[in-house]
Amino acid sequence: MQRLRATTVLGVLRGNSIALAADGQVTLGDTVVKAGARKVRRAERGEALLGFAGGAADALTLSERLEEKLEAHPGNVRRAAVELARDWRADRVLRRLEAMLLVGDPQALLVVSGKGDVLEPDDGIAAVGAGGAYALSAARALARHTELAAGEIAREALVLASEICIYTNDQVQVVTLP
Repeated sequence: MQRLRATTVLGVLRGNSIALAADGQVTLGDTVVKAGARKVRRAERGEALLGFAGGAADALTLSERLEEKLEAHPGNVRRAAVELARDWRADRVLRRLEAMLLVGDPQALLVVSGKGDVLEPDDGIAAVGAGGAYALSAARALARHTELAAGEIAREALVLASEICIYTNDQVQVVTLP
C-alpha cells in the first residue's frame, strides 16, 4: 500500500500575533493527487488556530476533538491541547490515528502528537509534516534576521521549503491572529 504524504505546516509566534501556514500538496506515492488542500484554519470561534499533517481523515477527527476541548476550556489553548493529547494516547480508537497538530493563539504555539506529547517551542516557531524541517529552518533564519511579521515569515518559509521538499508545493495558505 502506498503511503499518503500530505504536507508541511508551520507556526510562527511574533510579537502579539500568531500565524499558521501550510502548503496545499497531497501526494500518494510518487503522484501529486491534490495541489490546493486546506490544512490550516481558525478554531474556537476564531480565537485559536489549528493546522494538521498526516492522514486527512485522521487529522479531521483530531481537529474535531480539539475543537471540543477548546470549547470546554475557552481561552486556554494549553489545557485543551493537554486534554486532547491525554485522550489521544488513552483511547484505543484515537491511538491508531496518524497525524500531528499545531495549535495556538497569540500567547502559545503547541505541537500535539499521538504519543501524548504537547511541545511548546522555545523560540515560538514549530513545524510538522514532510517539509517541516526545511520550513522550520527558513522561518528561524527569517525571524532572526528580518523584521517581517509572523504571517510574512510563515509564507516565505513555506515557499522556501517548497523549493527543496518534493512533498511541499508553493500554494501556501496562511491564517493569522489577531
